[in-house]
Amino acid sequence: MASRTIVERKELERKELERKELGRKESAVPVQKNPDVLAAAARMAGEDLCSIADLSSAEVRAIMKLGHDVKRNPGEYRHGLDAKQMVLMFEKASLRTRLAFEAGMNTMGGNAIFVDQTNSPLGERETIADVAKNLERWVDVIVLRTYAHDTITEMAVNSRVPVVNALSDIEHPCQALADFMTLEEHFGTAVGLNFTYVGDGNNVCHSLMLTGAQLGANVTIATPRRYSPNPEIANIAREMAEKNHCELRLIQDPQAAVEGADAVYTDVCVSMGFEHESTKRAPLFRPYQVNEALMQKASPNAVFMHCLPARRGEEVTDVVIDSPQSIVFDQAENRLHVQKALLLLLLGGLVNVEKFQ
Repeated sequence: MASRTIVERKELERKELERKELGRKESAVPVQKNPDVLAAAARMAGEDLCSIADLSSAEVRAIMKLGHDVKRNPGEYRHGLDAKQMVLMFEKASLRTRLAFEAGMNTMGGNAIFVDQTNSPLGERETIADVAKNLERWVDVIVLRTYAHDTITEMAVNSRVPVVNALSDIEHPCQALADFMTLEEHFGTAVGLNFTYVGDGNNVCHSLMLTGAQLGANVTIATPRRYSPNPEIANIAREMAEKNHCELRLIQDPQAAVEGADAVYTDVCVSMGFEHESTKRAPLFRPYQVNEALMQKASPNAVFMHCLPARRGEEVTDVVIDSPQSIVFDQAENRLHVQKALLLLLLGGLVNVEKFQ
């Protein structure tokens, strides 16, 4: 671990105590009286979630707050979505996303229907508009995992029921929400947190930038020059960061990016659909591998994060992902709780929860 002066260590300890105290204050207000949650329940019912940018900062905070309560008190929400029907239409393979949505819906009284689209992409057999106009007559929410982001937005435009982005080539909002819920568990709050992402400026990176900026975290993204995040999304995230008194940095140096970070996050360097670029990308991303040497530059209490599945030995070493610093399986668990919170808000399920009545 890099040596730090007594003054630097005391400053780190002071910031950590401030975050924990802020987290305690935020959790002191019961979820059923939290103004962000109540406002989100009124505004989000019937809406879509195609992007984190669809949400206000208050709504992101509300999803976090509700997710924490759903996790602590699952029994209180067991009838929240009674008789609701959810369809999941996935063009890509899935473990965490699919099972977390199915388990979440089933444990709140609803039903989940899975439709495998891996061999028949949406829009190929019939138009997306026609699919949407059928689905809206049978189900209460449509969850899509696609290649093209346009598939999700087109479904949303043509459907009268909520559409949820469960991953597209542009964003992965459910993942980022679960990730920041996990950070709140570990640090008390995301406000002022120094969050670093190292690797490909991909869909996960985009949603992490937006979510961190909405919650007041200082976000640093380190990517190879040709693999930086989408400039339009980066500009949106930067505007959000300015409003929430935090910072977004885009750089190329992974060593500088990780210096003093509270959380170090990485993802595969070759996302689904880009497998043909594996050979070209490998040497470019080698300096971005999260290993012991890189983690030593982070804060002493830093955590390691990954959205999974991980390619061990490539973007991260076994020593790091299996270390006590790693919270990757906490992230995976929280996919369940944050997606339950999201469904409750989109489907108006809180009216069926006794403490909200």
